[in-house]
Amino acid sequence: MLEISNLTHTYGSGPGAHHALGGIDLRVTQGELVCIVGPSGCGKSTLLRSIAGLLKPTGGTITLGGTPVDRTPDDLAVVFQDYSRSLFPWMSVADNVALPLRRKGMDRGRRRAAAEEALEQVGLAGASGKYPWQLSGGMQQRVSIARALAYRPSLMLMDEPFGSVDAQTREDLEDLTLRVRNHHNMTILLITHDIDESVYVGDRVVVLAKAPATVVGDLRVDLPGPRDQITTRENPAFVHLRAEVGRLVRGMRSHPAAAS
Repeated sequence: MLEISNLTHTYGSGPGAHHALGGIDLRVTQGELVCIVGPSGCGKSTLLRSIAGLLKPTGGTITLGGTPVDRTPDDLAVVFQDYSRSLFPWMSVADNVALPLRRKGMDRGRRRAAAEEALEQVGLAGASGKYPWQLSGGMQQRVSIARALAYRPSLMLMDEPFGSVDAQTREDLEDLTLRVRNHHNMTILLITHDIDESVYVGDRVVVLAKAPATVVGDLRVDLPGPRDQITTRENPAFVHLRAEVGRLVRGMRSHPAAAS
């Protein structure tokens, strides 16, 4: 379980200080897929970096599985938006996926087997010997997801993971994320600017106010499964939730003082 209590963060000091997080409270239980949305610059990336142990917050607490987060947790994986910078171009796809497994002390054979299994799960069983530059953008992001899968984390953080691919590939990757979560009962925290995407993939949608960020909405997504890109998006409940999230986000854009 991920628990965040009264999390604050300020960049700089004095009159020029930027208050990014204004007291975030959030709980994510095992197996949940929680999407975080909000206006640009509202502190979503600051929140993710804090959870990942890459940024020490000014105040508040973060615990993962009951353990305080004061560095990058051993059982956490991150999938970034810029897949081209997260993969090593001189390493094969399989070696890219297997690389983090060295931290777990796995021998080469076990690392290779885990990488091949993860690549099969993301639909890239035949690409293990290729190099990232030989793959499309969508396939490279699948490699990034496979690398996170192979690591078997208790929490996967996804930072705008589909923001750099075309619309059709984005839908494919959304569906892949749902399959991965369902198959592994994996806990996922996904940051996105796309309101439709947040409602489509999420069990919950958490809306942040403009910086200093606070939680202004935490909506449960109760849609029938399995979800698909046509019937789910046509469901009246989906349309209603999308509108509700949209109103919250637009309200924060129009009234930034509400976040204070």
